[in-house]
Order: sequence, then C-alpha cells, then structure tokens
Amino acid sequence: MRALEFSEYGPPSVLRVAEVEAPHAGPGEIRIAVKASGVSAGETGIRSGRFRELVPVTFPYRTGFDAAGVVDEVGDGVDGVGLGDEVFGFASMTGRAANADFVVLAAWAPKPAAWSWEEAGGAGGNVETSTRVLDRLGIRAGHTVLIQGAAGGVGTVAVQDAVARGARVIGTASERNHAFLKSLGAEPTTYGPGLEDRVRELAPGGVDAVFDCAGGALEQLLAIAGSPERVVTIADFTAAQYGVHMSHSAPGDETGEAVGAGADTLAVHALAAAVELADQGRLRIPVAATFPLTEAAAAHELSESRHARGKIVFLH
Repeated sequence: MRALEFSEYGPPSVLRVAEVEAPHAGPGEIRIAVKASGVSAGETGIRSGRFRELVPVTFPYRTGFDAAGVVDEVGDGVDGVGLGDEVFGFASMTGRAANADFVVLAAWAPKPAAWSWEEAGGAGGNVETSTRVLDRLGIRAGHTVLIQGAAGGVGTVAVQDAVARGARVIGTASERNHAFLKSLGAEPTTYGPGLEDRVRELAPGGVDAVFDCAGGALEQLLAIAGSPERVVTIADFTAAQYGVHMSHSAPGDETGEAVGAGADTLAVHALAAAVELADQGRLRIPVAATFPLTEAAAAHELSESRHARGKIVFLH
C-alpha cells in the first residue's frame, strides 16, 4: 500500500509516498480502507523537528492521525462495527500513519451522513483537540470564551463546540474571515495590537476563558483572561514561562491514556459527541483544501502558511 512518510527532519520536501506493508487490526482495533485523511499543524511541527522533544520519532516516520473510510478488518473484542461500515476516527498516538491507503484506528465513530468524506477525514483530530481543551477550561452555558485563531482547523470546530455548550464565543481572525466566523456562531474581531481593548468593547464584563489556537500572543491573552489558569494553548511553546497550560496528547496506549511531560488524556468521547452534533446540523468541518498524497509537500506548505481556513485533507 501507499503511505506518506519522511526519513529526516526538514522542510515539506522531505515527505515522500512509499510502498509499505499494510497494517492489520489487533485486539480492540479496526482497519479501514482510507477515503480521506487529515493534515494538522502538529504534523508539520513533527516533520520540521520543532516538536522533537514532545514527540520523539523513529525514522522513517509515517504521518497522519485522523482518517475516514470503510471498515475492512475488525480486531478481537470489537463490537458494534462491521465490515463495510463507514467510520471516522483516529489512530493510536504511537502508530499514527493515517496518511495511507489503509490505517488501523484506535478510536472511531460512524461517519455522519451529513459529512462528505473530506469532512470526515479531517474531523477526528480537530474534534478531539477542541473537546480536550474546552473540557479542561470547563466551558458551559453562560460562559464567554475567547478563541484565538478561530478560523483554523481546530478553531472552527472549537467555535461550534463552545456554541453548542451554550457559551458565547468571541473569535479572532483576519478580517476576510469575519463573515465566515459569524456563520459558525462566533463574534469576530481581529488579532494583533489593541486586542485587549477590542475584547473589552465586546465583553465589558470580561471573558471566562481563553483557548489559544495560534500562539505568539500569550501576554495579551493573559491580560484579557486575568489569570493563567483561565488560558489554555495548543500552539505556544512559551506557555510555561507564563504559567499557562499547553495542551497536547503525547503517545499513549489504545485506551487513550496519554503519557509524557505535561500531556493530557485523549478526549476519545469527542467522536460520539461530534456525531450527535453533526446529525443535529450543529457541527460541520470546514475544509480549506484537498490534495492527493502525491502533493503532500504542497499540503504541508499551505498548513505552515497559517492562511488555511479550516482543515487540510488528503483524498485517497
């Protein structure tokens, strides 16, 4: 089968499509024939070497965490899913390798009928991350949450997740994405100098929490939140200097228990919750662009540009 991998840290050009042996479903796992799989900012950080201390790798490293497709193997002890079922989900943190023709999933849910394959293929990682952070922040009805970088892959899902919980959402993005954020239920504003004043104008009583999807602005975000305990970032490696938690899920076992320095437990329950919201018409997965595996370098370049509105997806 084909699989996307790299054998050294470096720019997007180190990616290559290799012919490798197909994996097989073990106990508690399923294998799918992949229809679509996701690209994330985290993957570009692994490939470039920026995340080498958080996510040490063995070369060659096969990329991809989330995918959607048709079940073609069911491991021992798995109930409720059968051959031919359409599902989405994510691989184990240790196995990954979802950017391939076949992948073993450690967590999955039925593909919502309302989602296209590309939406489902890019959903797993984003809904897990969004749920993990909003759960940690305790977001619920009546809260006001600021989402920094709200137009990206995780941000677009987090906006909808927070709105579904009954929260008021203020989202930062470039002005060209403001109408888009409004369509998701957020009140948009621009990032950059003066953010504190713009948020204060929108929410004179302050915000209850800040979800940072972009990085690079923790001093501003702390000034807005008033306390480091009310801020969680997924993108800023200076977080510890400010007493802010950086949420990530390091490699762990199939039960979803994350291990590693400061890692959070995977929010596996996010998949079933996403299906329920999608079936209600309250969650969509905005897709910024699709690529074939053979154009992996271009997909990673777009991700690193930080101009993608929504998720970048490989179609298989």
